[in-house]
Amino acid sequence: MPEYRPHIVNIGSVPLGGEHPVRIQSMTNTDTLDIKATTEQVVRIINAGADYVRISVPGMKAVDSLEKIKQNISKAGYDTPLIADVHFSPKIAEAAATVVEKIRINPGNLYDKNENKKTYYTEPEYSEILHSVREPFISLINICKDHNTVMRIGVNHGSLSGRILNRYGNTTEGMAESAMEFLRICREQQFENIVVSMKASNAKTMVNACRLVVEKMIEENMSYPMHLGVTEAGEGEDGRIKSAAGIGTLLEEGIGNTIRVSLTEAPEKEIPFAKKLVEYFEKRKPAFSRLEYKSAVSTVKYDRTDTTEILNIGGNNKPVVITGISQQGKNDNKPDHWEKNSPSPDYFISDNIISPRLDYINSYCDEINTEKINEIKKQDKTVLILNIENSSNAGDVFSLIEKHDCKNPVILHIHCSESDRDKLIIKCAAEAGKLFIDGYGNGIWIMNRNFTPEELNFLSFGILQAAGVRLSKTEFISCPTCARTQFDVEKITKEIKEHAGGLPGIKIAVMGCIVNGPGEMADADYGYVGSGKDKVTLYKGQKIIKKNISSDIAIEEMLKLIKNG
Repeated sequence: MPEYRPHIVNIGSVPLGGEHPVRIQSMTNTDTLDIKATTEQVVRIINAGADYVRISVPGMKAVDSLEKIKQNISKAGYDTPLIADVHFSPKIAEAAATVVEKIRINPGNLYDKNENKKTYYTEPEYSEILHSVREPFISLINICKDHNTVMRIGVNHGSLSGRILNRYGNTTEGMAESAMEFLRICREQQFENIVVSMKASNAKTMVNACRLVVEKMIEENMSYPMHLGVTEAGEGEDGRIKSAAGIGTLLEEGIGNTIRVSLTEAPEKEIPFAKKLVEYFEKRKPAFSRLEYKSAVSTVKYDRTDTTEILNIGGNNKPVVITGISQQGKNDNKPDHWEKNSPSPDYFISDNIISPRLDYINSYCDEINTEKINEIKKQDKTVLILNIENSSNAGDVFSLIEKHDCKNPVILHIHCSESDRDKLIIKCAAEAGKLFIDGYGNGIWIMNRNFTPEELNFLSFGILQAAGVRLSKTEFISCPTCARTQFDVEKITKEIKEHAGGLPGIKIAVMGCIVNGPGEMADADYGYVGSGKDKVTLYKGQKIIKKNISSDIAIEEMLKLIKNG
C-alpha cells in the first residue's frame, strides 16, 4: 500500500509539505474594502508569527482591495503569502487567483450548489451535475497554472452540496468524497499545487474526516498536504481546548502541514497558541511512518470500548473526572471522585488510592504487557489507573488491552509540571483528547501543582466536552469572524454565555454570516446568525424562527427562544 508523504507545494516564498515545518496561519476579520484597516491587521498577524494570512473576498471590489493590500504589505517589507477566501462565485475565484499566492475554495458552494433544493437525485442526474462542474473548475485550474497560484480545496461539514448530502448524508464520508471529486479533476489536469482541508466545529468529526480523506488519497496514490483546523472552535479556554484536541490528535499521527486555531478573538491572538501547539509536537516524531487508522465513523456515532462497570466507572457511564475538590461549578461540573485530603461524603482517590470502595492498579504505559494485563483481568472489580506520557504509547496499551479482551475500566492519569496555561491545555487536551475521540478511557485525572484544583477540574470537563464524550455545560459554536461579519461575535457570545451557559447538552451557535453559518451550526439546538447590517436571524435547529430582526433585540429574543424550548 502506498505511503502518505505530502509533497511540497510552493506558496510564494513559504513552501509547504515535505520535510518543512508545520506552517501557521490566521484570517483577517476587518472589512476587506477598508484597505488601511486590513493592511494593519495583516501586519499584526504576521508580526505575531503567522506564515500565511487569509483574507475574505466576498465581491469583485474586494479583489481590487486585495491587490492594493498586497502592494501595501510588500512596501512595508513583508513577503508573507496572502490567501484569498472565496465562496459562491467562480468568477471572483478566478480574479483573486491572479492576485495572491493561494486561494481557498469550498466545493460545496462554489460550483456544486443545491439551488433547486432537490432531495433526490437519480444516478444520471448525479453524474450530469458532477460533469457540469468540470468545465468551470478546469477554467480556474488553468488560471492557477498560469499564475503559479496554489489552491486549497476546503470542505466544510456544514456546507456540503445537496447532491453529496443526497448520496452520503451529512457524514465524514460525504466530506471526503466532496474533496476527492475535485482532487481527481486536478489530477487529470496535471495540477498538483493543491492543499486539502476537512473542517467541522465538532473535533471528532473533523478528525475522522481528515483521516478518511488521507486514506482515500493513499488509495489513489495522492500526496496533497493537509490544512488542519476545528472551525468555529469558540473563544477563551474552551476554544483552545477544542482546537488542541482536534488538531493535536492529527499532528500526533503525522497528519497536518499547516494549521489555523479558529478562535472568536482578534486573529493575532490565535498565533501564540498555534505556535505552542506546533512546538509541542515538533519535540517528537510522528507516531506512524505509514498512517494506519481505525475505520472512520459517522458524524453521530461514537464507538467506545466495552468495559465492565465498577462503581460509576466504565460500562455505560460517562467518563468520570477526578480532581482535588469535592464541590465545584453547577450541574454536572462537580468531580466524580476526589483526591486525598479533600472533604468527601463518600469516597476519595489519592496518589495511593486507599478508598475501601475502589480497588485499583496504578501503572505506567511501558509497564503494561501481556503478563500485566492477565493479572488485571483476574481482578475483575479493579480499575486501571494508566499514567500517560503521550497518546501514542497509550494507544498501544489500549490495543493490547483489546487484543486480550480485558474489560477493566481505565482512568487516564496525566501528572505534569507545566506552569504555562496554554502548554498545560495542549498537553492534556492533545494527549487525553485523542484517546477519548478514539473511544478509549473511562475517566480523566490531571495532577499539576502549578494550578488550582478548580482550574484542573475546568480543564478536565472541557476535554471531555471537546471530545464529545461528556457534555457538562452549554456547547458554544462561534465563528472566528471575517470580513463578512457585521457584528461583534465575541461580545455577543459572551453575553449569551452569561445567561445560557449552564445548560448541559444544549448547543448554541453564534455565527457571523450566512456563508458557513447555517451549515456549520447543523447540529446546534439554537442559532444566532448575522444576516445583514444590524440584522440577525434566529434558528431552532435548522428552522428559521425569526428572520432579519434588529440586533438591538436579538439577544433578548434568543434567550426567550431558549427558555421556551
